[in-house]
Amino acid sequence: MDLSVIVPTFNEGPNVAELVRRTTAALRGRAVEIVFVDDSTDDTPDIIRTVAATADVPVRLIHRDDPVGGLGGAVVEGFRAAASDRCVVMDGDLQHPPEIIADLLERAEMGDADVVVASRYIAGGTSDGLANAVRTTVSRASTLLTKAMFPKKLHNCSDPMTGFFLVDLRALDLESLRPRGFKILLEILARKQLRVAEVPFAFAPRFAGESKASLSQGMRFLTQLTMLRFGRMSAFAVVGGIGALANLAIMWALTEFGMEYLWAAVVASVITIIGNFLLLEYLVFADMRAESGQMWHRFAKSFAFNGIEAIVRIPVIGILVERAHLPSVLAAALTLVAAFVVRFVFHALVVYAPKKSRAARIAAVVEPLEDELAA
Repeated sequence: MDLSVIVPTFNEGPNVAELVRRTTAALRGRAVEIVFVDDSTDDTPDIIRTVAATADVPVRLIHRDDPVGGLGGAVVEGFRAAASDRCVVMDGDLQHPPEIIADLLERAEMGDADVVVASRYIAGGTSDGLANAVRTTVSRASTLLTKAMFPKKLHNCSDPMTGFFLVDLRALDLESLRPRGFKILLEILARKQLRVAEVPFAFAPRFAGESKASLSQGMRFLTQLTMLRFGRMSAFAVVGGIGALANLAIMWALTEFGMEYLWAAVVASVITIIGNFLLLEYLVFADMRAESGQMWHRFAKSFAFNGIEAIVRIPVIGILVERAHLPSVLAAALTLVAAFVVRFVFHALVVYAPKKSRAARIAAVVEPLEDELAA
């Protein structure tokens, strides 16, 4: 068996026949199976059985009467039942074009990747199938935050939020996976350092049915993210908290000695920027220093960013004091809280990002040019 295609479904009956038809056509000549792991409450299981009876490839149904772990749990159950070590995971709504599966398999057969991700965010990919600008913005922001939380493990993955990917089960420890929702790729990549490759795809509109995206799914994603990355972000928060308290204490002391509050905020910011960097260097990102260049380069980037952030933040303090009539220390505290997430994202993705080799830098320039020439 060359490939097992795992399709988790929930009330996706109208899409089943078309998905099987297009998948079969895309993989003609390959030994493949399609495994539906179904949590539906409608007639989707009956439709799958009907389609399976006349399909040109083996189509199997695993119906879960008592679903555990949501979509991620369904995918893991599909992994356990798969006849092939190579498994493609895709949604059942045809927003993941089955024709791309052949590209995923061809890239996997090169042998240098454990996971091949179908990405919306590399050259040749698009996210046009997202319902509206709000969902597009949420998707982009979630991707950015996720990559910031796992800067090493997701360094070579532009789209860790996708549900369309191929994985070699021999590289996974299925027992270590703790699926909590619909972002199973994130769960896989965050648990273990894996070799990742990508192919582009265009995220398509739904073929039929309604989107399952909801506020509750968003909350599950945030819970999953927090549980996976509680360590580094909590340490960053502690350092940020220490820096914020030191900033406020220095500012209060200087104003008590008669310094004007804006100048006191400037002095306090410079001192705490330096102190915070040293704490981040030796506590929060200690495991990433060796791969992220020289210390003075990291300090320059950190100091420049925090300096710009302070230049923006300090006038906001003035506005809150002069127009909102807040106490100066309270105004400073509010701006420090607002800056926390932005600081974390920048340090994780820029300051401590693994330094690219010379070959990788050349490839980053040449590959887009090759794509343009090919087009």
